[in-house]
Amino acid sequence: MSDDNHTLPYPDAAAEHPTLVIPGSAAAGEQPTRRRRRRWPWVVLIVVVVLALLVVAAELVARAVLPGVVRSVVIEKLDLPADQQLDVETEGILLPQLLSGTLDTLHLSTDSVTLEGITGAADVTATSVPLRGGDLGGASGTVAVDQTQFTSLLAGSDLPVETVEFAAPNATVGGSISLLGVAVPLSLTVTPSAVDGDIELTPVSASIGGLDIDLDQLGSNLGSLGEGLTQPQRVCIADRLPAGLTLSGLEIVDDTAVIDLDVDGAIVSDESLQAKGVCPN
Repeated sequence: MSDDNHTLPYPDAAAEHPTLVIPGSAAAGEQPTRRRRRRWPWVVLIVVVVLALLVVAAELVARAVLPGVVRSVVIEKLDLPADQQLDVETEGILLPQLLSGTLDTLHLSTDSVTLEGITGAADVTATSVPLRGGDLGGASGTVAVDQTQFTSLLAGSDLPVETVEFAAPNATVGGSISLLGVAVPLSLTVTPSAVDGDIELTPVSASIGGLDIDLDQLGSNLGSLGEGLTQPQRVCIADRLPAGLTLSGLEIVDDTAVIDLDVDGAIVSDESLQAKGVCPN
């Protein structure tokens, strides 16, 4: 009897057979790989935030400390009272300026300060201010004085100045002149200005003994005295200012005389510019 169904032989047990891997399953003995999270962006962000906070803190400290330091130096150099009111301001981000050793702008102001016997409100702005010594890049300022203080400034005038009254843009100076041995009251209205570092007073109108008089009549009736009163008068104040300060402008504004000053940047290091100026004889 024949067998038509052939039977396949059993595989040889000693032979190696490939292992089938089921999709989605890990190979035998292999650990699954864990996906690592990238932490470095967060670390960088934290570092940046911390540095920013430190910079802000340093900036705040610098702004809190610097005005006091500047105020102390100014008070010492100008021999001002210890309780002198003085406001100090800077512009821009302060920290880079401190690192560079130069302040871009320094602004000083006070409502009342007395220098060389004259009291007024002062406002000064300096640029390119070196913190380690050296000259200023430049500086300018204004001083506002009242009628009484302006009267003191005109002490060197040839005009008979005893009182001053402001009526912007003019000022009326009052005093007396001697006519035939008699003191006669004189009022002269002038327009103040600055010319070549001097105060210049240009007469506008006049009155003698309370009576208004034309300037031409004043000159013709009083001879050389009258002619002198009708001409612009120069008043030098250089001998009352440091040589490094120059009068550059003068204007009557409301009830004050506003005086503009230019400052030589070398005044901080040149002693000759710190000394009093000289008026021509």
